[in-house]
Amino acid sequence: MKDVFIIGSRGLPAKYGGFETFVDELVSHQKSDELRYHVACLSDDGHHHHFQYKQVDCFTINPPKLGPARVIAYDMMAISYALDLIKHQNIKEPIFYILGNTIGAFIAPFAKKIHKIGGQLLINPDGLEWKRTKWSKPIQTYLKYSEKVMTKHADLVISDNEGIETYIQQTYPWAKTTFIAYGTDLLPTQFTRESSQVGDFFSKWQLEEKGYYLIIGRFVPENNYETAIREFITSGTKRDLVIVCNHEGSSYFEDLRQETGFDKDKRIKFVGTVYDKNLLKYLRKETRAYIHGHEVGGTNPSLLEALAQTNENLVLGVDFNRKVALDTVHYWSKESGNLASLIDQVDQKDEGIEMGLSAKRHMQTHYTWEGIVQQYEDLFLK
Repeated sequence: MKDVFIIGSRGLPAKYGGFETFVDELVSHQKSDELRYHVACLSDDGHHHHFQYKQVDCFTINPPKLGPARVIAYDMMAISYALDLIKHQNIKEPIFYILGNTIGAFIAPFAKKIHKIGGQLLINPDGLEWKRTKWSKPIQTYLKYSEKVMTKHADLVISDNEGIETYIQQTYPWAKTTFIAYGTDLLPTQFTRESSQVGDFFSKWQLEEKGYYLIIGRFVPENNYETAIREFITSGTKRDLVIVCNHEGSSYFEDLRQETGFDKDKRIKFVGTVYDKNLLKYLRKETRAYIHGHEVGGTNPSLLEALAQTNENLVLGVDFNRKVALDTVHYWSKESGNLASLIDQVDQKDEGIEMGLSAKRHMQTHYTWEGIVQQYEDLFLK
């Protein structure tokens, strides 16, 4: 039996973003009886409480509330507790899979303890977290340093994007790396035009099938909302722009309004968050085209979801996105007028059904959770 300790996600069951979804899918699609997963779960209540989730040993960690530093304490406390479990249960040759680089500056003594008991340290650097604008300069500097230190102590760096793997190889030539993609849900929506949820939503926002462009994503500057909105306003399309995001109560929303004047354009519709997965799939399926402006990170789940459901996608042409979408999308740059021109070109043509089929085939071939989980199991058991 091979024991794998997963540290760095908020835990199970998944309620949040990419890492949490990954862990949930990893254990939900488990095939091998030779693997046993132990997953750290962030908690505001109990401490070291164990519970079962899909045959996984989940344990809670309640770190002190230290602002941004809380996640560092969380990782450190989770590794320490896992090492105690390994000692008490006499577990041999465990694998530690650390998600993210946050603990990096403090990883050395933990790596030493892991290696001393015959364990291995694997890390997933996520994207280029230190580039995110939400972090102050000191935190960005810390995260960049942590990234470097993590690669020095890890036995293997697993990237979910080939662009990230190339970056790690070029920046830290001492690192041993591999690439295993992130997966996505390929099942079509269960909703139709007659579904009440569709009717209510489309009526509320005065939408029509194929009568809108779509953006879905975290409401942060590095996802280039300003460029996308400004270019859409400049374009000549009569279709709407539906933006699904957590904009309410955000100072960034007011900044965008002042910078772009989107409130004067009736086509721009911020609709808030949508949690119904079937409704999200229907929105992707029935949009004229999806606009993806993510610039920081690796494989973004929202891009995979768009490729799996939408016929035409307008994607910012950075390396990370190109490595995922290949030739199945239209690319744009942040140069003034570029995206607006692309929208006008797409707007005046028939929908690119063949492009959508090509994207779906690409997802089916390389981005199924079943295939990705098999790659992880092969790696862990090796």
